[in-house]
Amino acid sequence: MLLDLDGVVRHFDPENVASIERAYELEPGSIEAIAFAPHHLEQVTTGRISRREWVERIGEELGNAEAADGWGSQPFRVDEEVLDLVDGLRANGIRTAILPNGTDTIPDEVDSINLGSHFEAVFNSAEIGWTKPDVRAFQHVLDAMQLAPHEVFFTDDSVGKLVGAEAIGMPTHHFTGVAELRAALREAGIVD
Repeated sequence: MLLDLDGVVRHFDPENVASIERAYELEPGSIEAIAFAPHHLEQVTTGRISRREWVERIGEELGNAEAADGWGSQPFRVDEEVLDLVDGLRANGIRTAILPNGTDTIPDEVDSINLGSHFEAVFNSAEIGWTKPDVRAFQHVLDAMQLAPHEVFFTDDSVGKLVGAEAIGMPTHHFTGVAELRAALREAGIVD
């Protein structure tokens, strides 16, 4: 079982971003429009720049370093229901791993919430150099875990990220909630 991190295992409250934008009198959506612009996102998620450099560039482009720092350090919550599901899978002998389109801070973030105790492996696009949906990101995971595509079930909250996994033959599921994921795993014969 391969899972995305953000939007599946951990979640950010969109109200945090809105409150930062209100506090600094910024246009709604302006921080993430800059942060997730392809030229910024591609560089940070392939490890060409650090997360710190990314946040600094966001602040420069936004014209407000404090707002960018606030955005870059916002809290998140772990989805305990997802972790319960993952723990149940592992208890039944199913290997589990995470593959985020992440930054150089993913290892520390994962350690801070003890995800290593729930997942056999954590892969990070910033370390491997390819982001989802690039087939090479998925192939990296398969090679590292010595598994064939049909042996790995992948879930992500972004439909667009599923394309690469499907292209190499992985069963996939668009994550919208734990109940729906359980049903998809049941349908795939992974859980009873």
